[in-house]
Amino acid sequence: MSTLSLAPVSGRIGAQISGVRLGGDLPADTVAEIRAALLRHKVIFFRGQGHLDEQSQVAFAQLLGELTTAHPTVPALDGNAHILDLDYGHGQKVDRWHTDVTFVDRPPLASVLRAIVVPPAGGDTLWANTVTAYEQLPAELRDLLDRLRAVHTNQYDYARVATSVNPERSRRYAETFSSIAFETEHPVVRVHPETGERSILLGDFAKRLAGLSTEVSASIIKLVQEQVTQVENTVRWRWASGDVAIWDNRATQHRVVHDFGDQPRRLHRVTIAGDLPVGVDGRPSTALAGDAAAYSPIAA
Repeated sequence: MSTLSLAPVSGRIGAQISGVRLGGDLPADTVAEIRAALLRHKVIFFRGQGHLDEQSQVAFAQLLGELTTAHPTVPALDGNAHILDLDYGHGQKVDRWHTDVTFVDRPPLASVLRAIVVPPAGGDTLWANTVTAYEQLPAELRDLLDRLRAVHTNQYDYARVATSVNPERSRRYAETFSSIAFETEHPVVRVHPETGERSILLGDFAKRLAGLSTEVSASIIKLVQEQVTQVENTVRWRWASGDVAIWDNRATQHRVVHDFGDQPRRLHRVTIAGDLPVGVDGRPSTALAGDAAAYSPIAA
């Protein structure tokens, strides 16, 4: 019998799970319950996991699937190739809605994020349900999006650097982030490989729609993104040190709320390898530039 307790956090996305101590030694049936909750609620939260360290976080994440390296361009945490050290203090600002690493052909299946240091106030994370966002669109607009494809890239918008709290740090980060050019054409609507649900695949890395003008692309992307990020489609999590969040990267977008100034905020992220997104028409994503084989293995 299950010992897990699950409580939804909002109406359309997110649930908190209690009654489990995360680690690499969880039994298979508990892992299956966690996976089922993730598919249903899109993002799941665990309080009080302060016993985890880098090694045990990775060991737990490996129970969910094969891991990627930390990032295609940003260096991993020293001593662990699977951990991306997200240090948002000292003026670093990353606050745009996005699905992780969509500039490669195989974006992650999911991410496991662990809070190390959080500010006393502020620094929450928002997630949006891209399945309900699609379902709430008018049928005519859904039909259009089903047939569109978008080009995603990691090439940085340097206009954002000058307006950051710490322009020099932001410039160095941007140069590292875009040091290898990646560009991928994805379907705007992907079919979830496990649930069969249709979800919107856009976010901040989506720069244009294939075959359309810059102006039309920007207008459609803006319209759809406003639907994705409607408050009814979102959940907001107030972090405490030791919290863990896991999200289905195939059915969500997320962003940091950057209301904590230059206070320390540090989290460690481990990602599970994903497969090629497939559109409603059965066409898979196509890499246009950059080879992500070293970042993400081909998931079965």
